[in-house]
Amino acid sequence: MPSTTTELPLLSRNGAPPPPARIVHLGLGAFHRSHQAWFTAHAGDAGEWGIASFTGRRPDAALALAPQDGLFTLVERSAGGDSFEVVGSIAEAVDGADTARLNELLAAPATAVVTLTVTEKVYDDDSPDAPLGRLVRGLAARRDAGAGPIAVVSCDNLAGNGEVARAAVVRLSEALEPALGEWVRENVSFVGTSVDRITPRTTADDVAEVAERCGYRDASPVVAEPFASWILQGDFPAGRPAWEDAGAQFVTDLEPFENRKLWLLNGAHTLLAYAGQLRGHATVAEALGDQACRAAMEEFWDEAARHLTEPGLDIPGYRQALLERFANPRIAHYLAQIAQDGSLKLRLRAVPTLRAERADGRSGIAAARMVAAWIDWVADSVAQGAEIQDPQGDSVREAGSLSGRERVEALLRLVDADLAKDTAVVDLVDSETAYFGK
Repeated sequence: MPSTTTELPLLSRNGAPPPPARIVHLGLGAFHRSHQAWFTAHAGDAGEWGIASFTGRRPDAALALAPQDGLFTLVERSAGGDSFEVVGSIAEAVDGADTARLNELLAAPATAVVTLTVTEKVYDDDSPDAPLGRLVRGLAARRDAGAGPIAVVSCDNLAGNGEVARAAVVRLSEALEPALGEWVRENVSFVGTSVDRITPRTTADDVAEVAERCGYRDASPVVAEPFASWILQGDFPAGRPAWEDAGAQFVTDLEPFENRKLWLLNGAHTLLAYAGQLRGHATVAEALGDQACRAAMEEFWDEAARHLTEPGLDIPGYRQALLERFANPRIAHYLAQIAQDGSLKLRLRAVPTLRAERADGRSGIAAARMVAAWIDWVADSVAQGAEIQDPQGDSVREAGSLSGRERVEALLRLVDADLAKDTAVVDLVDSETAYFGK
């Protein structure tokens, strides 16, 4: 092997053509590559389905992947060691600002699917330069070209993400041109999904490991756990890859599966993100090893599970699998990363269980404790002058600078204004502050 990384060859296709770009993806990032790109690469007809992946507001991911012909290394990390796979389904890695290329692809009859990993807050962003604004202009180009119907597939952690995407795209389409909104209603299918694969942030050590173990340079490898799940509901009027070959499931009722994932996996992550950091931990695995954090997580799972009763969900088995996944000692899933956008995530992950428990005559104390942990974490972050990334960042910081019950009520209002009007709920959340030692 060459003596330095710079002497190694750059990962490339060596002149071989990529698969034809028939899927457009918005939100080129690590999770997209470990999930949708991986499933597409493992479809039986992968050679017929390439992805043109567009970045969001920054071009960095495209700048790293384009010189590698869209190729990247997936490092599958388990307790037993690492395995390495070159994933070749990304045919193009494109700066999201290149709307001319996006319009060209969406106007092509061969393009059949648009997938999205744009994060929850983007669905409320009406800016023309936001990902959904760009998508709407691309759909207008498709209509004008007479290119036919297409499927839009949301892969974000939102309950009813397909319907959320539909509402946002139709709203933006009508704002651009009323007739476009009608065309979207008649020609665009919105597919709902539940997606799952823990994908921690890639580090410099990961880049170095790929160079050492694989003998080539990859500026942008992706690390992921062995587990991957994709559950979909909806129609694909222009066709799709055979994702079921890679283990994807197609169902007629997605809601029970997405609730299982949002509440048990994402809810546990959110709780551990705040409780774990309050107790001095940096990763999910560290927080899980803390009995106070684990007990709080298990109690929240007990509450949520009472409202996950549909056949086929196998809640006990799912919970056990989550414990094993969270405890993977070689996946450094950082709590600070998970803690971002807390006011929005709690609305989706804690509030449904809290409301359901109280509607059934129980307190919902474990869900309330998750909200209280966030409140303590916000207060701690404000006191330390630490950055808080949240779609309501200024309001969160302002409320976090208050004290006592006033702070609890102000921050709860940012999560759910109706709950903040319920004195009993405010009292309950207030009673759980300082539970994790702050």
